[in-house]
Amino acid sequence: MTIKRRSFLTAATVALGGMRSIGGEAPIRAITRGPRFHWFGYYDKLQFDPASRYALGCEGTIEHRLNNENDILRIGMVDTQDKDRWIELGDTRAWSWHQTCMLQWLPRSSEEIIWNDREDGQFVSHILNVRTHKKRTLPSAIYAVSPDGTWGVVADFRRTRYLRPETGYAGLEDPNREVLAPENSGIWRVDLKTGRTKLILPLSETLRVPLKQGDWTGFHHYFDHLLIAPDGKRIVFLQRWSKPGVRGFSTRMFTVNPDGSQLHLLDPHGKTSHFIWRDRSHLLAWTWQPGTGDHFYLFEDNTGNVTMVAPDVLKENGHISYLPGGRFLLTDTAPDKERKQKPALYDFHTNQMHVLGALYAAPEYTGVWRCDTTPRFSPDGRKVIVDSPHGGNGRQMYLIDVSHITKVV
Repeated sequence: MTIKRRSFLTAATVALGGMRSIGGEAPIRAITRGPRFHWFGYYDKLQFDPASRYALGCEGTIEHRLNNENDILRIGMVDTQDKDRWIELGDTRAWSWHQTCMLQWLPRSSEEIIWNDREDGQFVSHILNVRTHKKRTLPSAIYAVSPDGTWGVVADFRRTRYLRPETGYAGLEDPNREVLAPENSGIWRVDLKTGRTKLILPLSETLRVPLKQGDWTGFHHYFDHLLIAPDGKRIVFLQRWSKPGVRGFSTRMFTVNPDGSQLHLLDPHGKTSHFIWRDRSHLLAWTWQPGTGDHFYLFEDNTGNVTMVAPDVLKENGHISYLPGGRFLLTDTAPDKERKQKPALYDFHTNQMHVLGALYAAPEYTGVWRCDTTPRFSPDGRKVIVDSPHGGNGRQMYLIDVSHITKVV
């Protein structure tokens, strides 16, 4: 495998918006408030409706402990054009601190949303029309949804709760707790119209791809972080292995067809972290590669082509997504020595990093119940929403106006 290096110069930018900024270049406002806590979760879901007006979110009453099967989140959306009015839509008993309940707008829909729940001893998903409030329930949870909104994929939330609680759901025990790599657990494809599910890739299948370094003897395996390519023809996911009750894991990144065929090992070195599809055949991921270390790398699917991206500017791991048009990369950082998290926009054309804010996360926001900012963008590319506890009233959602950065002549 040959890694190409693209070296960019760092350029500083200091322009601030006319509204309140918090240690960065962009005005920020809270769009939720206490006494309850509000957040969305992960960065690779559609939080905004297509018109960039309504932003989905979850509302809870607990913090600083692992949630249990009796802890309920309320589901709602914020009208960002009507004094940030909170509109309640439902609730859920199937959620995690890191990703909530996979709440998201259905792609290509201005009215329907989907989220996970637990009913009658199983994980399910609800599809709700936010205008008519008509709801239908599918007999399976979902993780990622196809670009046309007709099908999705899901991993085993019972198993991830057992092995990595920040992404698994309480309420159902993993029936394969003693099995290292079960044949009957893995990735399922879910038809969002009929509710039919099919196991397309068992966990055991990835173990047939030889491990190039290290030893996973005695380790339990699970799948995490599923994401469907922009054309709907490939699925990326992480195979992880760890020991129950022990924090830390190793990781390989794979892609596979929606029917479970053509399994391809993209990153074999055990360190893959956050990633995103750039287009139908390329993925950007933070990982470690031999000889060059920890950086963002662009992987070409079904090949061995790997390119290091902006090592002189993109120096930290973050939750990444490409804004519409592909010129800007949205990212963030973990808390620094002052416990400040920094959402940012990287401009591929000018090689500039625009830091949007420096948001304080108190020390109690750590481990499983940490509050990552996981920035999400609006379809019009003018707004970003982050989760943050910097306001002193628990985790809340904050809207950042980035229009002065992304409105490029």
